[in-house]
Amino acid sequence: MASHIQRYCSLPCHDVPRERVWQKARLSASVIALAGCAAFMAACGTETTPPDDEPATSVIELPPIEVREGDGLPQTLPADLVWETNESDPVFASSKARRGGTFRTWMLGFPLTLRRVGPDSNGAFAGYLRYNQLGPVSYHPITRRPIPSLATHWAYGADGRSIYYRLNPRARWSDGVPVTADDFVFALQFMRSKVIVAPWYNNYYTERIRDIKRYDDHTIGVQGADPKPVNEMHAAYGFGPQPRHFHVPTDDWVQRNNWEIEPNTGPYQISEVRKGKHIELTRKADWWGDEIKYNRYRFNPDKVRVRVIRDANIALQHFLKGDLDAFDLVLPQFWHDKVTGPPVDAGYIAKYWFYNDLPVPSAGMFLNTADPILADRQVRLGLAHAMHFDRVIDTVLRGDYERLPTFQLGFGEYDNREIEAREFDLDKAGEYFDAAGFDQRGGDGIRQRDGQRLSLRVTYGNSLHTERLVILKEEAKKAGVSLELQLLDSSGSFKQMQEKKHQIAWMTWASSGLSPRYWEHFHSVNANKTQTNNLANYGDPVMDELILAFRASADLRERVDIAHRLERMVYDAGVVIPTFQVPYTRAGAWRWVKLPQWLGTRTSGSLFNSQALSAGIFSSGGLFWIDADEKERTLRAKDEGRTFKPVTIVNTEYRAR
Repeated sequence: MASHIQRYCSLPCHDVPRERVWQKARLSASVIALAGCAAFMAACGTETTPPDDEPATSVIELPPIEVREGDGLPQTLPADLVWETNESDPVFASSKARRGGTFRTWMLGFPLTLRRVGPDSNGAFAGYLRYNQLGPVSYHPITRRPIPSLATHWAYGADGRSIYYRLNPRARWSDGVPVTADDFVFALQFMRSKVIVAPWYNNYYTERIRDIKRYDDHTIGVQGADPKPVNEMHAAYGFGPQPRHFHVPTDDWVQRNNWEIEPNTGPYQISEVRKGKHIELTRKADWWGDEIKYNRYRFNPDKVRVRVIRDANIALQHFLKGDLDAFDLVLPQFWHDKVTGPPVDAGYIAKYWFYNDLPVPSAGMFLNTADPILADRQVRLGLAHAMHFDRVIDTVLRGDYERLPTFQLGFGEYDNREIEAREFDLDKAGEYFDAAGFDQRGGDGIRQRDGQRLSLRVTYGNSLHTERLVILKEEAKKAGVSLELQLLDSSGSFKQMQEKKHQIAWMTWASSGLSPRYWEHFHSVNANKTQTNNLANYGDPVMDELILAFRASADLRERVDIAHRLERMVYDAGVVIPTFQVPYTRAGAWRWVKLPQWLGTRTSGSLFNSQALSAGIFSSGGLFWIDADEKERTLRAKDEGRTFKPVTIVNTEYRAR
């Protein structure tokens, strides 16, 4: 193992404790079990001495936090701050919850990295990592008001763009090191650094977070670029810390940290990794966060084991046999057809249908405008009218899903409800294709322009979506369009999209926060760059200006007006063809996996999410528990052929938006 020397870029040399010991776990490419390894820091060093089998590396100076004189946060803590907290909202977990057991779940593919930032870090497993890194506050899942997390109190600056936090002195990283204000200062410098190879984070922490000040070990101030409505301040500027005792910003940081286990602040930490097989997380027995009111009765399993099962139908068979504890049943074929019969009728497996009230995930076909065919707006609009989504909903999706009319929806006043989804219309599709020059048909019925077929590749990463894509493919032929379906594993498909090698990306972005986001998806600074979320590779100077105006405005009415205009511009450009929205979550679980009587909260995106969050900024996960006695009874009854009363529960409390 290479010896590392930590550089504390935000502190003078004499502030670095020479006796500090920090823990790292380096993972090999074979079977891995978590093992701590201690290394003493050589105070204020800037060189590393690698062993003979590793190349030399250099520690990189992190960018300083520079603010013009007279600007930025005050040097001393303002005396007139009004400190707030929130201990009055209700606890939303069940007092009947019991600790213990191992929750067995699954994922489609093994992650390409255990880093939270940098190349390939935005895959499906990222949620387990990110939800265990807490921010200063989160939002109550019912009232949507700020509640304590790493911070106990907060206050708002007079400039309308500054927030001050008092950190919980009990907060600890998973290796026992206290969380302090210095970890937040380090986080801003670290996320601005090029060593992490993360353009989105570099830009956000440079352009959107202007300043941070350490006032003492447990008091910080953060200043954003622009004023915001008070209820959106934390979501916009309340970023979390980075463990400065762990990260060494070297020129090869990405490679060196690809399989390292980072200390975190949440309830679970990775405890075992078997590459290509599974990842196991263990509940911290003495987690500091247990003392927070809104964490009561939550995060109950002792362990969470996430197996790699590369086919959802095979995973389903494991669930039906009892090898997995719960299974997502949002897909209609699972709910209506596959999780039926003996295990359900005998009461061994319970089914839950829970309507929620959340920002709608942005599901759609993202058209890469860097492609010569898709650069033509007429082609893009023709494609929108050639997609028969209603037939997919009526057949494969059993009428359970709904059309998604716009790219972003579910943000209250910000929603542009005047926009309607483009309907399947062969005449309109033909008009657009003719205007684009694809006015001839070959012998196979596919349109051509100067001998070039109107053939486009659709990249996707879930085999369960094949059936719906096949219907779209067959219907599109009627309009003269050939869709070539490219199924990759989940990690491979996302990697291709991030590298902008797709033509059409079949993709869903999780939506969170209190207002829509446009910069990462549509600002031209993110077009034609790898590792950004502008999958359409789209840029428009007028839209760029509006996006920046939206980010800069603190006036709610103005922000709503700009959001409506931006949503209309996205629609008119045709760079995204919205697909479906699902106003609920559904799941099945063996009867030993228990839920509160109310199942979930208004913002529960998943009923069986074991981690700190399950719906972006809203603290709504970790409500279920495992009843060991019930498990023993159920397995004994199953062996003896005894049955229980079947359980299917549908909760519509939050159905109406």
